Amino acid sequence: MRPLVDTTETGMSTADILLWDVLPYVTIAVFVVGMIWRYRYDRFGWTTRSSQLYERKLMRIASPLFHFGILAVVMGHVVGLLIPQAWTDGIGISEGTYHFFAVLLGAFAGAATLFGIVLLVYRRRTVGPVFASTTKNDKTMYIFLVAAICLGVVATLSGAGVLGEGHNYREDVSVWFRSIFYLDPQGQLMAEAPMAFRVHALAGMALFIVWPFTRLVHAFSAPFGYAFRPYIVYRDRGPHDAGNRQPRRGWEKVGGP
Repeated sequence: MRPLVDTTETGMSTADILLWDVLPYVTIAVFVVGMIWRYRYDRFGWTTRSSQLYERKLMRIASPLFHFGILAVVMGHVVGLLIPQAWTDGIGISEGTYHFFAVLLGAFAGAATLFGIVLLVYRRRTVGPVFASTTKNDKTMYIFLVAAICLGVVATLSGAGVLGEGHNYREDVSVWFRSIFYLDPQGQLMAEAPMAFRVHALAGMALFIVWPFTRLVHAFSAPFGYAFRPYIVYRDRGPHDAGNRQPRRGWEKVGGP
């Protein structure tokens, strides 16, 4: 078997090319096609199956923690990956200030998300009816989701210097991420990034690959159309709206003597 040798001018191995130049596009393709397929052929299974009737006490705590926490995590990823460092430097936000607030807010968001998902898994495992309604698909989804969250926490702590020497991911990971959408992937940047960020990126791509085939699709079922719904007027039928007709019983005998 031939070893994976350098095959490009950038010194990337075949494995690096497949992981950081090819796999992102495979992930996007599977995610988009899978979501379209799921919506077209499983529209009635799009929303998640609620288990609130089985148990409410833990869910009232775990669900808001997880969902609000994950929203904050997503916003943090949007800012950290999509906004170039030059832009924040241009408006007077130093790198030290940016990382201070990023780590501070990210710590709260990560802690809420992690604590929420732990409670949700504990609830699903210990509450009998909830566990009985858990499918193999749900268990697989939780594995990918928990792995991505935990590895994200490790990457955040690693970048902040809590674990390791610290690393400015905006100089390599963010540039690589944006280059994917420019159709000019710079996989060599990820190949040289710290291991914590590479493993987290792989876990994230794996999560998006399985996303369309799990209950996670309900994340895209927000009722945006509600804001543009037609105006509805509800009228109360008064005593004069029925005309001169006399009120009758709820049922009337039909036919017969």
